Amino acid sequence: MHAFGQILKIETRLFLRDFGSPLTTVALPLALLLVFGLIPAGRQPEAQFGDLSFVQYFAPSLLVITLAMSAVNILPTVLATYRERGVLRRLATTPASPAALLAAQLVISLGTILVSAVLLVVVGRLAFDVPLPQHPLGFTLALILGTAALLGLGLLVAAVARTTKSAQALAVPLFMAVMFFGGVYVPRFLLPDFLVRIGDYTPPGVQALLDAWTADAPQPLHLAIMAVIAVLAGSVAAKLFRWE
Repeated sequence: MHAFGQILKIETRLFLRDFGSPLTTVALPLALLLVFGLIPAGRQPEAQFGDLSFVQYFAPSLLVITLAMSAVNILPTVLATYRERGVLRRLATTPASPAALLAAQLVISLGTILVSAVLLVVVGRLAFDVPLPQHPLGFTLALILGTAALLGLGLLVAAVARTTKSAQALAVPLFMAVMFFGGVYVPRFLLPDFLVRIGDYTPPGVQALLDAWTADAPQPLHLAIMAVIAVLAGSVAAKLFRWE
């Protein structure tokens, strides 16, 4: 336990020292919320958003930025880099096992996602009167399952990528797909219906987050698919993962 604590402390320092990681995972979604929220038209209810304002409609997509960056970009790249440099192999000969490093990376990813989610909800509420998630339990469940699905995919990339470059080659297209279907690049109301439906069932399941945030409980099917993806991707990643 002491060894894990030391690794977690070191990995957290490395994460914070890399200015780009906290900037894109936490500061960027918050900055975009502030930019869109300061536009008066963005705070006016619109029929095309189901009588929501653009800020309310777009907030779950801002959270997708953090989820995608943490789970399918940073996590697999870091693990592949450590494997390529022999860090995981050397750790296997010490009391701090490679599994402790993997666990530390997962804790950092989860902590980053939690901080970003809390900041988006609190700042949105205080600065722009964005309602708090109207279905707290559903929102929490949707966030947990969506995060688990993306982490499973990120670990799957880390499992099959033997080098940093190969991890990036696999992670970047996956990252772009998550961002696109999550409504980050193009707001979902501008997408064709069939792409919106695909996005409903693509991790992290932005529609479930939107439903829980704005009033309704998430649809069980959306949550079930996130759970299935998390279990399948995580199981395959565990079977394929090699420390060397």
